[in-house]
Amino acid sequence: MILKLRHSFSLPLCIIAIFLSAILPSTYAQASEYAQIGWEDLIPEGVPYSEIIGQGEIDYEADTWKPLYDQNATKFNETLANTPVKIPGYILPLELNEDGITEFILVPYIGACVHVPPPPPNQLIFVRTQQPWPTDSMWDAVWLSGTLETELQDLGIAETGYQITADKIEVYDWFE
Repeated sequence: MILKLRHSFSLPLCIIAIFLSAILPSTYAQASEYAQIGWEDLIPEGVPYSEIIGQGEIDYEADTWKPLYDQNATKFNETLANTPVKIPGYILPLELNEDGITEFILVPYIGACVHVPPPPPNQLIFVRTQQPWPTDSMWDAVWLSGTLETELQDLGIAETGYQITADKIEVYDWFE
């Protein structure tokens, strides 16, 4: 009789425990982890890096050049759409206030877009952040974490193919 009572009480608890252990860790992991990606991951598999095929638009007064790229420039890795990612890069500020930078383009290498021509759209990420990034850290390499979306946008200085609302920005540690 004791075995029967112990069995009847522990079986439902075991089922609940198994169910919760199967559900909760994966939900927690999805909410708290970012897929670490590199810039090459933004280009769909099998698509070569875009090449400049024409002069495009040159604005001598603003010192900008938006070249004409081949069709590969606007091919985006749709498998990453709506995926929480962590990607390293450099900040090209677009909007800043007394608290810091609130909108920027994340670029794959220092000087991208400042020194013409800009990288193709599938190598640029438009970023908005609620927590301004300090301007005294503007030239540091950073890790950017947030949910990646694909959207072609013309920001004047360059066209971007991706956008992220930043969840977290941190200085890139070269020794990690």
